[in-house]
This record gives sequence, C-alpha cells and structure tokens, in this order.
Amino acid sequence: MTVQGSDNSSRRGRRSSTMGGMPLNDMPWWRWRSNVRSALHMLSDPGFQQNVWLAGVDGYGDVTDAVYRLVEDTWLDNWSAEKYVGTIFRDSQEAALVDTAVLRVLRIMHQVGPDAPVSAYLEHQGWPEAVRAARDAHVRMAVSDGEDPDAPPRTLEVLRIMTRSA
Repeated sequence: MTVQGSDNSSRRGRRSSTMGGMPLNDMPWWRWRSNVRSALHMLSDPGFQQNVWLAGVDGYGDVTDAVYRLVEDTWLDNWSAEKYVGTIFRDSQEAALVDTAVLRVLRIMHQVGPDAPVSAYLEHQGWPEAVRAARDAHVRMAVSDGEDPDAPPRTLEVLRIMTRSA
C-alpha cells in the first residue's frame, strides 16, 4: 500500500518510502534490517558470488563486507536474532533462519580468516551449506518485505541511498 500525500504535503517530490509496496520503515530498526537483508542477499546467491565477488566487480564489497553488514549493528555474532523480534525481525521463525545463516557464515570466516580471498570462502567445504542457510533467511525476509527474492543484489551505494532517504 502506497500512501498518497495531499497537495500541501511537505513530502511532495520525495521518493516513495516503500520497497515493493511495503513500507521501508514498518519495522522500528528498518535500516539495520536493510543491512542484514543486503548481506544475506549477497551471501545467498552463488551466481552473484561468482560473477561479482570472484570477478572483483566494484560497488558490492566482498564477503567480509557482507559479514560486517550482517553483524555490525546487531551484534548477531554475540547473541541471538531472537533478541530483535519486533524491531529488526518480524517473528521467531525469521530470527531463527538468520541465526542459522550467521552461525554458518561466521564459522567459515573464523576458519579461513576475514582477509582471505573470495575463492577461499567459495571453495570451503561448508560454503554451500552457508549459502543455503543465507538463502532461506533472505527469501523469508524479502517475501515478508514484499520484494522479489530472486532480484539481483543492489550495490552498496543503492543501499546507502535507500537507508538515507526513506
């Protein structure tokens, strides 16, 4: 649902604050949610990882950047996503899927190191399992936000614009 403002609205001319028709700010900590979703999206897409991260395409960061976005504000590397149900995550199932993805990705990061090349992550025996867990969490969150989970990941600049302007 898109809210239409009156002709006297002070918001006239601003970009809509919706993602796929769902309000960006319907969750109290939606900016944190946006960062978590961005990270999970990139971590969940093997084609993106091959064609962007492995190829060194600018604008998307790397695996370490994605992991940082996943845990930077949330401290999901220290406690459960359940703590954020109702603020970042919509329900316990969404939180549980995020927890699973975080644990799998962090296990690999601790094994290969945060400064390892992208190929070290992609070749790790646990990577397909981490990708599946990230995909499960990404799909759940994207669908809950009214977005297509199969759309390509957005650049970090687009993420900055979205979280700054809404």
